[in-house]
Amino acid sequence: MTTLHITDIEAAINFWREKSPSPDGFTLAPELRALAEVYALMVYYRQDEADEASFPAKAMAAWTAWYDSTPDTPCIAICSTSQGDDICKGCGRTFGEVQLWPQMSPGAKRASWRRIMREGSAWRFGRYADRALERRTESAAKASAPSSS
Repeated sequence: MTTLHITDIEAAINFWREKSPSPDGFTLAPELRALAEVYALMVYYRQDEADEASFPAKAMAAWTAWYDSTPDTPCIAICSTSQGDDICKGCGRTFGEVQLWPQMSPGAKRASWRRIMREGSAWRFGRYADRALERRTESAAKASAPSSS
């Protein structure tokens, strides 16, 4: 079972608060309302994770829109798993995560990201932090560039 962590739901709420601010200070955008309902229930029941498969459709669509605005992979193009390491020194993913990343669900990818961020031992956080920042900046530039279709 893949779960969505409450901190990711909070990040999605903040994304939508910035993207669709309340016109009067009271009214919530539909995406915010959907996420807020899930968030409120999680807080009420003292849960820090919600099952990805049973997430309400509108809340999942809002969460996915936030997720699509984040970097997909922690890769910094220094993969030590190709040299036989069980955990990549560059990005912090396990060999299995590196191999299965394209097939992983967004929730599973975020779980990997949370673990990598919590551990903070990958080179992307120290020696090559500038490379991770460059890749994030490039991704953001590509996402905001007008399409040539």
